[in-house]
Amino acid sequence: PGQQNIAQDFAMSDFSLTLVLHFKTSKNFNGMPKVQIKSEKLTPFGGIFHVREQFSRFVGPVIDKVLGLRCTSYGYQYSEIAGSLASVYFCGGNCVEDITSHLMPHLSLHPSLRTCSSDTVLRAISELATGNTTYTSDTGKSYEFNTATKLNSLLVKALLSTGQLVAGASYDLDFDHQFIETEKYDAKMTYKKFTGYSPGVAVIGDLIVGIENRDGNANVRFHQQDTLERIFSNLESNDIHIKRARMDCGSCSREIVETVEKHSEHFYIRANRCGSLYDSLLALRGWKRKEINGIEYEVNSILTEKWEDKTYRLVIQRVRRMNGDLDLWEGEYTYRCILTNDYTSTNREIVEFYNLRGDKERIFDDMNNGFGWARLPKSFMAENTVFLLLTALIRNFYKFLMGRLDTKAFGLKKNSRIKAFVFKFISVPAKWIRTARLYQLNIYTHNKSYQNPFALTDG
Repeated sequence: PGQQNIAQDFAMSDFSLTLVLHFKTSKNFNGMPKVQIKSEKLTPFGGIFHVREQFSRFVGPVIDKVLGLRCTSYGYQYSEIAGSLASVYFCGGNCVEDITSHLMPHLSLHPSLRTCSSDTVLRAISELATGNTTYTSDTGKSYEFNTATKLNSLLVKALLSTGQLVAGASYDLDFDHQFIETEKYDAKMTYKKFTGYSPGVAVIGDLIVGIENRDGNANVRFHQQDTLERIFSNLESNDIHIKRARMDCGSCSREIVETVEKHSEHFYIRANRCGSLYDSLLALRGWKRKEINGIEYEVNSILTEKWEDKTYRLVIQRVRRMNGDLDLWEGEYTYRCILTNDYTSTNREIVEFYNLRGDKERIFDDMNNGFGWARLPKSFMAENTVFLLLTALIRNFYKFLMGRLDTKAFGLKKNSRIKAFVFKFISVPAKWIRTARLYQLNIYTHNKSYQNPFALTDG
């Protein structure tokens, strides 16, 4: 009796559990609690309805405006299809088929927002695909590119719609190629010794603003200036200007540098190694020691005629080899050079700015592990390019949500991965009910922030 009173007092206290299981000792009892089956339409993904409504409000209209109406009577619009695809990753899925296989019973509970099947999503991806562009090299070998002009335009316009980019403003842009391993029908062998594609990706801050897909066996410099010209033109047509452009040594060629210089105020490109340059480096004097990111470097800069009639500033950093071995060309140091047309910033400022480029690798990792790039859904490059751009749009929208969300109330950070977002925000029991002719979402939680989770900047 004493233990029973203690249990009753605990259940009635302010710290009582949400669920109290009563055990009754019996000779016929096997130690398992009694289970009651309820047929109520509850969903464990209660937070997804907030996300879908935000997507429909801020991104849906611009999708239908740019891509046009998919149907005029019965059927799904492209905004609804993109919202359905977004639900896969916001609910912790990893492939398009998860919509029909696992999520449809939950997503269909929303009284007004429609969710289409995975087959419809895949058909829409095929509808949005555009033909590849073929470029032929000097040796006669052909390479396929897919520019997806309309979807790249949508990517930028959606960022303007959400306010993540502002027309008339200037930004810093990073460009790099991401090698995606896949065994699709038209995937080619890359220099990394696996088959796949090598899309060129342009990034502003933490946002993807342009993607052009290409054969995996295409050299990263091959017609890169054409890709960059299209990306810059798309941004400029939306009144987005580039102040500084940052790229790796795969962009260090005369044609590419001239294109970047034409569309940006300053560029910072990792320079290639060459024998003639080493002679100048070894004879250089006036090195200054700087500690950058905890590593002691020596920095210097010179003016160099990289190409005929083209003189730029070359910022050099060198670090002594840790093992003491001598390199045939570099001697006891390892040299790294940055080619730039910035003649006013200090050597340290240029090196530190260029080193920030390493943070962009996190974006590719995020796309591979959180937004489906590691599991492409279609067999051909043109269709998979559509998927890459749609999922990039979804990730941009996720960053928009995290900017509006009161992250501390849900135990999150502004830079939390989507997996943490699923566990902390999406995964909450909920039920739709109809009362007084209105639909209401009941969320079963002690966290009152769910009442209006995106009120942080609603005004």
